[in-house]
Amino acid sequence: MAMDPNLSSLLKWSVENSSTPSSDPSDPSDPSTKQQPPRSTLTPEALSALLGGPSDADLMLSSMTSVLSTDPSLTLSDKLTAFDNFEQLIENLDNANNLAPLSLWTPLLSCLSHEEGEIRRMAAWCVGTAVQNNVSCQERLLAMGGVEMLLKLAMDAEAGEGVRRKAVYAVSSAVRNYQPGVDVLTTELGKLEGWKEFGEKVDAGDMEAVDVVIEKLREEAMS
Repeated sequence: MAMDPNLSSLLKWSVENSSTPSSDPSDPSDPSTKQQPPRSTLTPEALSALLGGPSDADLMLSSMTSVLSTDPSLTLSDKLTAFDNFEQLIENLDNANNLAPLSLWTPLLSCLSHEEGEIRRMAAWCVGTAVQNNVSCQERLLAMGGVEMLLKLAMDAEAGEGVRRKAVYAVSSAVRNYQPGVDVLTTELGKLEGWKEFGEKVDAGDMEAVDVVIEKLREEAMS
């Protein structure tokens, strides 16, 4: 089993810094002091491991707790900062896949209907980040009715352009190269007045055909 990179870094750092020099490091005439290889430094991750800092999972849970908190001392700005931190964390594929084990999908999707538009926008952004090129997360989102939620938000004329555009981004990420997602999207579009032509089956592998649907949604979001 391969050693954890953080532990490996800690081990290397400790070995280099535990040796006692046998010569005077200030003596330029001593050849042993010349051309010394640079010592390794601790990465933030290794330092966190050494000091027992919070894991990414802890940070994800803490961020979502802040977003959903009813504590009046937490401002909207505080919550948006927490959501931004959350989004950066789930850019990592492993962290995105941990949304399910950490039971974070339900609270994340609940934010799509939050009373604050900026919270809805950040929620859509985070969903789009999590499912992008990630079949596991695409499957989870679809199973939870997330494609329908995002489409509803994208088509909501009262949601504001910024919110709607992020919802379209999330829809696009949710269905790319994922046939079940495309099927749900086209089925739902076919139920909407004026969108019947987009209710026809589209091959998820046909990027041009998928782009036609997504571009129409983008235009709608900007109208």
